[in-house]
Amino acid sequence: MGKISQFVKAGALLLTMAGCSSPNSGGKDAEIDRFISDLMGRMTLHEKLGQLNLPAGNDLVSGAVKNSKMAEAIRAGEVGGFFNVKGVNKIYQMQRMAVEETRLGIPLIVGADVIHGYETIFPIPLALSCSWDTAAVTRMARISATEASADGISWTFSPMVDICRDARWGRIAEGSGEDPYLGALMAGAYVRGYQGDGMKQNNEIMACVKHFALYGASESGRDYNSVDMSRNLMYNVYLAPYKGAVEAGVGSVMSSFNTINGVPATAGKWLLTDLLRNEWGFTGFVVTDYNSIGEMKTHGVADLKEASARALNAGTDMDMVAHGFLHTLEASLKEKAVTQERIDEACRRVLEAKYKLGLFENPYKYCDTLRGRKELFTEANRKAAREIAAETFVLLKNEGKLLPLQKKGRIALIGPMADAQNNMCGTWNMDCQTDRHVTMYEAFRRAVGDKATVSYAKGSNVYYSEHIEKGAVEPRPLTRGDDRQLRAEALRVAASADVIVAALGESAEMSGESSSRTDIQIPDAQKDLLKALVATGKPVILALFTGRPLDLCWESEHVPAILNVWFAGSEAGDAIADVMFGDMSPSGKLTTSFPRAVGQLPLYYNHLNTGRPDTDDTTFNRYGSNYIDQSNEPLYPFGYGLSYTTFRYGNLQLSAERMAKGGQLKVTVPVTNSGECDGVEIVQLYLHDVYAEISRPVKELKAFRRVALKKGETQNVEFVLDEDDLKYYNSRLEYGYEPGEFEVMVGPDSRNVQHATFVAE
Repeated sequence: MGKISQFVKAGALLLTMAGCSSPNSGGKDAEIDRFISDLMGRMTLHEKLGQLNLPAGNDLVSGAVKNSKMAEAIRAGEVGGFFNVKGVNKIYQMQRMAVEETRLGIPLIVGADVIHGYETIFPIPLALSCSWDTAAVTRMARISATEASADGISWTFSPMVDICRDARWGRIAEGSGEDPYLGALMAGAYVRGYQGDGMKQNNEIMACVKHFALYGASESGRDYNSVDMSRNLMYNVYLAPYKGAVEAGVGSVMSSFNTINGVPATAGKWLLTDLLRNEWGFTGFVVTDYNSIGEMKTHGVADLKEASARALNAGTDMDMVAHGFLHTLEASLKEKAVTQERIDEACRRVLEAKYKLGLFENPYKYCDTLRGRKELFTEANRKAAREIAAETFVLLKNEGKLLPLQKKGRIALIGPMADAQNNMCGTWNMDCQTDRHVTMYEAFRRAVGDKATVSYAKGSNVYYSEHIEKGAVEPRPLTRGDDRQLRAEALRVAASADVIVAALGESAEMSGESSSRTDIQIPDAQKDLLKALVATGKPVILALFTGRPLDLCWESEHVPAILNVWFAGSEAGDAIADVMFGDMSPSGKLTTSFPRAVGQLPLYYNHLNTGRPDTDDTTFNRYGSNYIDQSNEPLYPFGYGLSYTTFRYGNLQLSAERMAKGGQLKVTVPVTNSGECDGVEIVQLYLHDVYAEISRPVKELKAFRRVALKKGETQNVEFVLDEDDLKYYNSRLEYGYEPGEFEVMVGPDSRNVQHATFVAE
């Protein structure tokens, strides 16, 4: 890249012509405005529309960049950015075309789905949320940004912050669960990690919060499906994480596929302009999801030309893949279906994003090939991934203290996930090289050394049906075997073991995009294997792989120990061994309720009460709000998670019985590590507004603390409540609270809490 210096000088010259300081030297908004105005004053309409066009580059192969269709479009000034291209050398070639072979030399923004890591893969986002550790999430995003930027990426389509209450929806794996408060905190943590100090450095990239909005509430838990929702529910629950990302300074927003009350989100003016910009003050740019403008035709709303005009007028700035803006807006402008002002506004926002990334000062900011050799999949990054992964595991059951495992005797490791190198990461990990990942089997053998023996058997296919399994495992297939032979081998291995660890559950692609399920139990072949292992009479530990809450009623009743390991990333094998063998104590807590049956869905802890609430969870109550055949309660509630130690909660204390207007209230509870080892407890505080202008949830998470306690240690855990903790959106969408009685609850999860009351004035 010997020509980089002259391109940097060209960018600096352009800045000087506009009378601007460097974008990375703290220049004011007025300086950005002068620069962009000067540039746009020299752009043709077609060049402006080109900036609004975001094609995918996943058709590029090695050596094909120069003569590709993408290259032709770049040289014609018809591309504002691209995505799905891996490799800094390819990205450099295309950036060079944009800077050196076009009339104005406008650099490209380069995107990628960096969801939970780039080459070093961290746990899936749902798992990360179960750490309840925002610092760990920021650390993960910072490392992800460093790796992605070292490979040419300047923009990530993350975080996904959709609230989801329905485990059938596969993309629940990509979010932070069911709670708006925790979801908003996690959204901000991702944004700060990706964008760093204002995207000034070459290892800081622009975040894109998605999917705006309400995508996690799709009907029937089916991907791409419709959403119908009241404004009240939107404001009080579903919008909070998006707003949290905006308040954290996210640079871009991606609109969602779904319709909202019949209107495609991509063409929702209330959503994209009235709410996002006018109410929340968002100043970045809005990009569509993949071909969502084109899909408006299938929704039965408009053909490509009209859909493009409607999307632009609603507040969409960049068109991903559909090419509708590029090919139809010029005609729509002549027909006065859109305005020049709105085209200019969209173009300005895209150019401002590039300015803030520093691409006008140095178009090759993210094209340093030396960085890629030094900063991808490093030992330090892998160490961080291993440490963070261990924080996400949730111990659901540990009868007889079967865990942690002793490094002695004979251990049977059985199940299709036990030695599945390409299935450790879960969904959205196309940028990693799975052949470098360590399986559970490898990690277990390394962990025990010569102190114990570890024997392995696959035991079963993922499903009995080859047809269903094909859909479940693509594009990361597992070798199928004969079901009878696999079972027989597993039982032979189990027969000679002292303890059995069953590595079962979902395969990596059974959750994520386009991976909805109607049956959320462990797949049939694996469940039958587990029953056979339990029937041996040997102690069985279930290492549960999943990207969603599952129906574990049988497992909870019959399996002595269950450790939910989610999909923990490239260091999953070693992280699981760390926790299984007790080098680390599990501390994760669920951020989604685990149902007893799929018929309970959608299921969530912060529900409204009914006029006839269920008063007895163990029996059916005629004319009460309950089921004939099942309890209302989740199998495992929101916030639930065990440890290898135990924690004792003392009496909950309030600093006063009343909270004055504009005042504060202290809530204190002593927590003691009463067990046999050190551990971390996540202490949770919930509130309930007893009487309000509208019905309010039975409880809402308002604060939590991660508390590290040594064996025998006690800490007084203190929370401070103020008026903001009491506020909500009423029936007129006014944000505030009414004076009156409030119930405060503190405990280890949303079900097991102490209660106290106070009056807010």
